Amino acid sequence: MLNTVATHGHVHEYPQRQRPTSTPTPAGFDVSWAKTWPEVREAQRLRYRVFALEMGARVPSRQHGLDADEFDSYCDHLLVREPRDGEVIGTYRVLTPQQAIAAGGLYSDHEFDLTNLQALRPCMAELGRACVDARFRQGGAMLALWSALADYMLAQQMECMIGCCSVPLHQGGHTAAALWRELSKAHMADPCWHVCPLLPLPLHLLGDGCAADPPPLLKGYLRLGAKLLGPPAWDSEFGCADFPVLLSLDNLPARYRRHFLQHGNAN
Repeated sequence: MLNTVATHGHVHEYPQRQRPTSTPTPAGFDVSWAKTWPEVREAQRLRYRVFALEMGARVPSRQHGLDADEFDSYCDHLLVREPRDGEVIGTYRVLTPQQAIAAGGLYSDHEFDLTNLQALRPCMAELGRACVDARFRQGGAMLALWSALADYMLAQQMECMIGCCSVPLHQGGHTAAALWRELSKAHMADPCWHVCPLLPLPLHLLGDGCAADPPPLLKGYLRLGAKLLGPPAWDSEFGCADFPVLLSLDNLPARYRRHFLQHGNAN
C-alpha cells in the first residue's frame, strides 16, 4: 500500500512528478514543498501531535506516531519551518484535479455528495490536514501558509479550493450545531453549489444555546471570503464536525487580494 511506503520509509523518494517550487514569504518562516518521504513524514508527525495527541482523534497510523492515509502519496505537502531549528510547525496538503483522478477522487468525496461541484472539478484544488503547532497559532505561520498557497493556486491555474474545516464536538456536538446555525445565516454559497454530508451531524437532536465562536482556521477562511457548502458531516474517527467550505480567488476581499495575489505575482 502507498500508505505503508510513506509510513515505514521503504522508499525515500516522493513519487516522481513535477512539484511546486519553494517561494519566499514575508512572515519570517521558511516555507517549502515536500520533495521526499522523510519530509512528508515530518508533516505527518506534526499532524499526529495536533490531531491525535491534542484533539484526541483516532488516526489509523497512530502506532507509528504519524497521521497518514492513502491520499498523502498523491498530495503536494506544504511545510512551514521554524527558522532557528528547522522544525516543521505548520502544514497543508493539496490535491490537484489531476492527482484527484489518480487517487480515485477527493478526500471530501468520502464525507459529502459533491455532485453539484462537478463543473468546478477541473479548476478546483482540495486543501486538507491543515494544522499549526500550538506555540505558533498566534503568529504569522498561518499567513505564511496562505501566501504560499496563493502562489500555488496562481502557478497551477486553479480558480477555487475546497476543504473541510473541523470543529471539535465539545458539549456533545451542541457547540458545532450552534455554530452551523449562526454561520449559515450569512456565509452560505449559492444553492447550486450545495453539497450533502453522507453522515450528517444530527442537527435536529442538538440544541443551539451554546456559544458559537468559529475555530481559528474556519474564522480565517470566512475572512478570506470562503462560503459554506452545506451542513457539517460527522467524522466519528476524528471526533469532529466537518464543515465543507469553498474558497474562490475571485471572492477574496480587496485587502487580502492585494496581500496574497500581488505577493504571488511577484514570485
